Amino acid sequence: MECGRLIRSLLIFLNPSPTMSEPFNPPSRLGRIPRREFLRRGGLLGAAAALLPGRLLADPYEPYRIPSPQRRPVRIQGVVRAGGRGVGRVAVTDGIRIVDTADDGTFDFISSTAREHVYLSLPSGYRIPTNPTGTARFYQAIEPGSSDEMQAVFELEPLEASDENHTALLLADIQTQDADEMAQFHRETVPDLEESLRGLGGEEAFILACGDIMFDDLSLFPDYERAVERLAIPAFQVVGNHDLDFDGPTEESSTRTFRRRYGPRYYSFDRGHVHYVALDDVFWHSAGYVGYLDSDQLAWLEEDLKRVEPGSPVVISLHIPVEGTRDIRSGVSSRPVLAGSVANRDFLYRIVEPYDTHFLAGHTHDGEHVFEQGTHAQISGTVCGAWWTGPICGDGTPNGYAVYEARGEEVRWRYKATGHPDDHQIRAYARGSVPRSPDEVVANVWNWDPEWEVVLYEGPDRRGLMASRIEVDPLAQELYGPEGMPEKRPWVRPYPTRHLFFAPTDPGARELRVEATDRFGRSYSAAIPEVGA
Repeated sequence: MECGRLIRSLLIFLNPSPTMSEPFNPPSRLGRIPRREFLRRGGLLGAAAALLPGRLLADPYEPYRIPSPQRRPVRIQGVVRAGGRGVGRVAVTDGIRIVDTADDGTFDFISSTAREHVYLSLPSGYRIPTNPTGTARFYQAIEPGSSDEMQAVFELEPLEASDENHTALLLADIQTQDADEMAQFHRETVPDLEESLRGLGGEEAFILACGDIMFDDLSLFPDYERAVERLAIPAFQVVGNHDLDFDGPTEESSTRTFRRRYGPRYYSFDRGHVHYVALDDVFWHSAGYVGYLDSDQLAWLEEDLKRVEPGSPVVISLHIPVEGTRDIRSGVSSRPVLAGSVANRDFLYRIVEPYDTHFLAGHTHDGEHVFEQGTHAQISGTVCGAWWTGPICGDGTPNGYAVYEARGEEVRWRYKATGHPDDHQIRAYARGSVPRSPDEVVANVWNWDPEWEVVLYEGPDRRGLMASRIEVDPLAQELYGPEGMPEKRPWVRPYPTRHLFFAPTDPGARELRVEATDRFGRSYSAAIPEVGA
């Protein structure tokens, strides 16, 4: 009886929302069995049983243990320098302890063979060092000699111009599963990014690949790196739930491929007046994952932010949103589920409270702005849209990426739809396009937040504000609803969204258009088609 209750509790915990499970839980590479089939065959029950006390499953005197490597202290001495001179007050860390370089750029601290990298919080004013592929390289492997000591030298190169004005391109969920999808990414997204970079006129820029860079097949990482090389700007990576080694029995082992290619799974750097942080909030428990930040990261983040002046802009990239409303909007749950939010987010909120904090995330394949505990969480639409099945995400947001522009301490943002001009920010629908609103016109304003104003015009006359309502985007319903469900991804579906706007109109109304003005004063418009057009 006790055993049965525990198994049922574990099943609920591991798969709290069937609606979230398909996009979020990838097909396992264990035997190449799709995860939903794995669940039907009882694999999850077996995984849950493996978590039960040993006395219920095996000889209690011979419990199974994963052997731990021997851990030895390592003394790390080194220097950070530029042009032959030491650079002082640079934060150096092993992911646990953080020390600052002395005025001559030197540092000296005790780490452990349990730590994998020694790395910098890259300071402003210096070029971002890169690997040959263009991905950021701010780290070195901890490889002690026979005396359990090592030397680490970091060479920096001063920028020729100030980086107070800079741009970050957020690529959420590139998520290519095979060579065809990777080719589509190179054919459609990369040229669009190149065009955006040309428009910056040489301004300092970098990429934030915000997790799910792959769709389970990690052998495709080099093809992503080929795109980074082509774009010729540094790229920082965040680990996503589809970037894991699923055969890893523990959380630590699940990111071994990611760490081997891109270094530490959490880190920070400065550009201009903005402090950027990348975190790993995908906690793998061998039968699935939850959104969670381990104690090492939280302790490290708290110490890292002590070096940032209160009130300064802090931009934190992670894959799973800190808090989102997808399942609430869909009626699946009354609160964010464990696979789609950070379970211990209250502790994170406390740490970032003194700062002007922006969280950047992907994962849910829809766009949303969430304001909680004095923070602004921006959940981006995705590069792959609805997993490369059509031109939009499940909420109607176009396939694309987010653009963040820092101007001193001010951070602005916009969404760039792949294959469209910068001002493509609205999709308008004819009267009656949403069956439950037969007398109303509809507009999808996908980057909307409560500071926007969305107005309906008839010819030159302002008719009034349009009202936000949770509904399904008509095009998403057509493409991903029961009659249009993609054969390639049968679990893709439309999602109810808050960024649909409605206004009643007369049947004979003509020359209708929507005008939306964002919080930065930029205005966009779209004509509303007539019925049958």
